[in-house]
Amino acid sequence: MKVLIVEDEPNIASFEKLELEHEGFETAIAQTGREAVTVFEANPDAFSIVLLDIMLPELNGLEVLRRIRKISTIPVILVTARGETFDKVNGLDAGADDYISKPFAIEELLARIRSVLRRNAYLQEQGDKDKSSAKEDSELRFGRLTLNSISFEVFVDKTPVVLTKTEFMLLKCLLQHRNEVLSRDFIISEVWGEDHYIDENSVDVYIRYLRSKIDDVFGVNYITTVRGAGYTIRESANETR
Repeated sequence: MKVLIVEDEPNIASFEKLELEHEGFETAIAQTGREAVTVFEANPDAFSIVLLDIMLPELNGLEVLRRIRKISTIPVILVTARGETFDKVNGLDAGADDYISKPFAIEELLARIRSVLRRNAYLQEQGDKDKSSAKEDSELRFGRLTLNSISFEVFVDKTPVVLTKTEFMLLKCLLQHRNEVLSRDFIISEVWGEDHYIDENSVDVYIRYLRSKIDDVFGVNYITTVRGAGYTIRESANETR
């Protein structure tokens, strides 16, 4: 597996390269945002994961991430300054799979890389299962909402809703268990594949993303919070607010 390290500080880049290669990864280094985009666009299939610093010259990490997401769903881990919540939230919203704050221990970085790669493999496996399903079993409907597991499309009425891969899997989980109250631990297991490096706050963040793209835009109230228990989609809640 090959890691694209996007880091403008030579000492940090060299440290990451040394440790990752010691663990059996191949690596490539880009020191600016523009270089990262050029290297990745030249051969996106060459890489298994991107380790992306946010503070970069020429193009910042969030802009690099947006450009990567236009052509690829490759796993991306953002490297942020400690305490920069704004960067973390915006990074997740732009399609990052995880983040790690400087300074970090190499053990944590390696754990997060393995975690994200496992999660991505799980999501791909789930997607392959969906594609092999019969056409008549591919659609989940709820009120005005339609989710198609084969085409990975979501519609409210006939209007398409653009979701990230994780948002799609979260919505699918809720729809498959409608009228059930799902704990955050259960959602993590179903969506991320029992990934111990995803905390409960991440579930809350992605629920907010779904609500902002579906409930808020279309004036519905599909996703319900059950205080102290988790989340549900209820038949009784599918009317407009």
